[in-house]
Amino acid sequence: MVSKKKNILLGVTGSIAAYKSPQIIRSLQDEKYDVAVVMTAAAGHFITPLTMASISRQKVYGEMFAAQTETWDKDHISLAEEADAVLVAPATADFIGKAAAGIADDLLTCTVMATRAPVLIAPAMNHGMYLNPIVQDNIRRLKKCGMTFVGPGKGRLACGSSGEGRLADIDDIVRQVKKILK
Repeated sequence: MVSKKKNILLGVTGSIAAYKSPQIIRSLQDEKYDVAVVMTAAAGHFITPLTMASISRQKVYGEMFAAQTETWDKDHISLAEEADAVLVAPATADFIGKAAAGIADDLLTCTVMATRAPVLIAPAMNHGMYLNPIVQDNIRRLKKCGMTFVGPGKGRLACGSSGEGRLADIDDIVRQVKKILK
């Protein structure tokens, strides 16, 4: 029997923790997964598509209505259908809120809405934002819809304070990806 590599779609949102995304890609590749990347516009303020393409060795997707080239580019439906799992890491409060409300106004949220693959979300944000009752309600709503969460961790945050809100350890994220694919 021929073993086919599993396809992971990594969604990267506009969090300072986006700098950890290349290591997430490498760790998933070490587990023999193919990794495609969708970045939100805000993610591009923290890490470049060129970095992500260089590490993933694939085109990075971002624009919902990118200009068409000679060949038809992948859209949210083909990305959603090809994914064996979708991982959003880091996931901001903005992404979590949009997904919980069913708002699909960018390539990542549209793809998450269209996929039938398991979705794993790794939040990363300020502890005040993470603990906000609205964010917690949105997380409960997404869990009720069958999405899985990993983290966040506790510790020193980019804003200088400490608390819950750090992106989960990369090893924990990869372990959860492996778990949801079994």
